[in-house]
Amino acid sequence: MHSNFFTHHPSLPLSLITHFQDALAKGSFLKCTLGKPSPAADAELTNVYLRPVTLKKGPHIAFNYRYRTRDEVKNFSLPDAAAQLDTLLNGTFLQAMLMTTEADWTLSIAKDGTTKLQAQKPSQTERPDTQHDKAKNRLLDPATPWLHALHISNAKGEILPNAQDKWRQINKYIEVIDSLLKEHPIPKNAVIADMGSGKGYLTFALYDYLTHHLKLTPDVEGIELRPHLVELCNQTAQKYGFDRLHFVAKDIALYRPDRLDMLIALHACDTATDLAIAAGIHNKATHIITAPCCHKQIRRDMHTQNELAPLLRYGILEERQAELVTDGIRALLLEAHNYKTKVFEFISTEHTAKNVMITATAKTRPDAAKRLTALEQVAAIKKGFGIQEHYLEMLLARE
Repeated sequence: MHSNFFTHHPSLPLSLITHFQDALAKGSFLKCTLGKPSPAADAELTNVYLRPVTLKKGPHIAFNYRYRTRDEVKNFSLPDAAAQLDTLLNGTFLQAMLMTTEADWTLSIAKDGTTKLQAQKPSQTERPDTQHDKAKNRLLDPATPWLHALHISNAKGEILPNAQDKWRQINKYIEVIDSLLKEHPIPKNAVIADMGSGKGYLTFALYDYLTHHLKLTPDVEGIELRPHLVELCNQTAQKYGFDRLHFVAKDIALYRPDRLDMLIALHACDTATDLAIAAGIHNKATHIITAPCCHKQIRRDMHTQNELAPLLRYGILEERQAELVTDGIRALLLEAHNYKTKVFEFISTEHTAKNVMITATAKTRPDAAKRLTALEQVAAIKKGFGIQEHYLEMLLARE
């Protein structure tokens, strides 16, 4: 199947709405992505993602509004969802991708009002599972009370509509941990540090999983600069009997443990990720798990001198390249310090734009050749992009 429709008529987005409504009626709607904000759109709004969900009050469509610094999720009834999509396609976004089990539809709207609607074969033909929670695959119980205390669930143990993405992130995180520990277990009384623990969602999830699922007795410490978050998390831990889970208000640069088995730093901003990785390496942590955020240092210092220089004159491309270079060098430096390193998508970009995760597991034997190769690759990358020094290099040089 392949067809194109061209028109200058401003109501053509309604054709996409018709396909959207038809898919809702048949139960064949999979998802819809809106992109390319118009000049009239909110300057912070970058995308909107639509997906079907089933709430207690019936089928709805969840709209995930992706802003530069936050996400907002709103659930609409099926008739209201069509009206909301129509509104967004008439002045806010210039592109849309509608995916159903029968066809994929792409809508493009030019600045002069010219529109193009294209249909292609469906990329997925199975009907979507619209249930919010798939209990059979969960390593955490959604009814656990700390989720309610941290505003992830309601008093009945139901995940709140505006916390669905956070709930997916929590479960994906625990799946990653579960996979790591199956290959490389940690001691029963493991010492674990969560650098930049924030509101503690993932710290509590980790402790819950380790103690209730794996039956370990770890000492887990959340390190967070904001005292009010530390106080909230400590009160919650005490209330629900998480006796070996503690939070402290401290700069992660000052962290000096006697022993460390696992270090975690999820969305620690800019060079805070490097401080955390360096702490893990210096303290010989078995596992280092990071989800980097805000790659400012390399973006400021990068003066590209290779064949990519013409492309990186465009700001958005330079920004994305800086992220790749930053995290790529981090992974190579971990390899140079005898860690087996993986870099992968943590969770879909529909749920969070900060979706890269780096995991590193200490190897039992040093590999001098591997270390030399990794360092040579770092040097070559720095030269090509005109970088004087990656912040993590400077931290590691203090060994």
